[in-house]
Amino acid sequence: MSRKYKFASPVRYRSGREKDGAYFISFATVFWIDLFTRIEYFDIVIDALDYCRKNKGMIIFGYCIMPSHIHLIFRSAEGKPSELIRDFKGFTSRKLIAAIQENNQESRKEWILWMLKKAGKRNSNVKNYQLWQQNNKPIEIWSLKVFEQKLNYVH
Repeated sequence: MSRKYKFASPVRYRSGREKDGAYFISFATVFWIDLFTRIEYFDIVIDALDYCRKNKGMIIFGYCIMPSHIHLIFRSAEGKPSELIRDFKGFTSRKLIAAIQENNQESRKEWILWMLKKAGKRNSNVKNYQLWQQNNKPIEIWSLKVFEQKLNYVH
C-alpha cells in the first residue's frame, strides 16, 4: 500500500502538484484501539499538533480527538499537506509507542503492543509496530459550505 497521502484533485495529480487549500482528514488507530482515553497519550497528540502549527506551517481550523481516532481540518502554509501528515503520524507513532512501553500504569500494555505488532506484521512498510491505519482519505474543502459542514461535524 502506498505511504503517500493523496492531497489533490485528479487534475492536480497529473501536474504532480498538491493543493494549497484546506483539508478535512481523519485517521484512526489500528483495530480502532481506544488510546486517547488516557491523558498522557492525548497530550502527545496535542503537543504534536502544536509543534506542527509552530514549526511546520500547519494552519489548524479545527480538530477533535476521539478515543480511537482524530478528525482534523487544516491547511499547509508551505503547500505540502502530505508531508505534514506523514511527519505528524510518524512522530506521534514513535512517541505514543514509547509512552505505552514506558507506562507501568497501563493495564492494557501487553495487549496494545501485541495488537500494534500484529498490525505491523501485515504491512511490509512497517518494521515492528503500526499505530495508525493507512487508509485515511483527505477531503479537499472547496467551499464555505463544505468548510462549515466539516467544522460542525468536528465540533
